[in-house]
Amino acid sequence: MPLDLDVVRDTLPTAVPMVGTLGLTFDELTYDRAVMVLQSTPPYHNHIGGPHAGAMFTLAESASGALIFANFGDIPDVVTPLAVEATIRYLKVAMGPVTAVATMLTSRDEIMDVVSQGQRPEFTINIELSTGEGADRLITGQMTVLWTLRLVRK
Repeated sequence: MPLDLDVVRDTLPTAVPMVGTLGLTFDELTYDRAVMVLQSTPPYHNHIGGPHAGAMFTLAESASGALIFANFGDIPDVVTPLAVEATIRYLKVAMGPVTAVATMLTSRDEIMDVVSQGQRPEFTINIELSTGEGADRLITGQMTVLWTLRLVRK
């Protein structure tokens, strides 16, 4: 059974210290979608006054990691989640707070079917980065993270 979402929200900033360091917060969390925000904080800005590319990468990867933690954090004795590959495209200059929306493309049940066969699954989470809201919303980046679940050897 997946972890309680309140547990994920409450423990991610300490379980993954960089989440706490950057002050990343949740706007939404389900088992299929995580929405996290990086506030506009001068120590994490780049040379033009917007969020540093590394901070935006960490935001996006953390949103995908929140989905991993929510879906598979209940079975640490069975699998170890690992990011295999991440690809990011910075599409527009981001200014102000940045929102990352991470979406699971494969269900937990499909992934666990592979695990139950003794195989190591690989699956993708897509993340969209944006600034602003409503009519002022601007998509500033896209990221894809390829995850695997390494089987724990007993």
